[in-house]
Amino acid sequence: MSDQTAIQSQILDAFAFRHATKEFDASRKIPEAEFNTILEAARLSPSSFGLEPWQILVVQDPAKRALLEDVAWGANGRMNGSKGQLFTASHFIIFLAHTGQTMSHGAAYLERHLREVKHFPEEALPGFKGVFTQFQTSDFHIETDRQITDWSARQAYIALGNMMTAAALLRIDSCPIEGFQIDPVTEILGRDFGVDTEALKPVVMGAFGYRATPPRRPQTRRAAADVIRWI
Repeated sequence: MSDQTAIQSQILDAFAFRHATKEFDASRKIPEAEFNTILEAARLSPSSFGLEPWQILVVQDPAKRALLEDVAWGANGRMNGSKGQLFTASHFIIFLAHTGQTMSHGAAYLERHLREVKHFPEEALPGFKGVFTQFQTSDFHIETDRQITDWSARQAYIALGNMMTAAALLRIDSCPIEGFQIDPVTEILGRDFGVDTEALKPVVMGAFGYRATPPRRPQTRRAAADVIRWI
């Protein structure tokens, strides 16, 4: 087997391994170095215009997780009669998406990002800002706060997907979680987690650890012919 074929096999095996883990083995913790690799996969992920419009909360304090129990129905286990991911996952994260306060054209945060993170020279800033303004106002019509937050969320999902793939390659289980009440969760994040909820909104959660039991059913997907069209 060639090196390239081995890599292809490893990638597909990781995707076959991954499933939406509903309950983890709470006694097993992901080694720090391995979870840092998973986080680094998120940090290095691509995003529209390279603006990285997300932040990641890693919620390890059991008392903080408990605050989410009644409003995160997709993670508390009540739907499937399990202990849920919230209290069994080795690591539990919340992706926060930037809002229009920071990601609308002309925002001060955006300008700082271009200078300090992307290291744009001053003479290049007007051209970039012009293109980004056109993108928001004319090309994609994302001008309201909700539209900009949704756009930021789409970038966050790229990072979460890369985290789950990196985890699967390390034989670490994961589960993306959208099952939560966004308004109460937002309130909790502002009141108890110190999040500026005008600038950041929760969009998706993720749990990582080691499965407590094998998957209940085999992985199912549509046939390639039903998904892919070549032209």
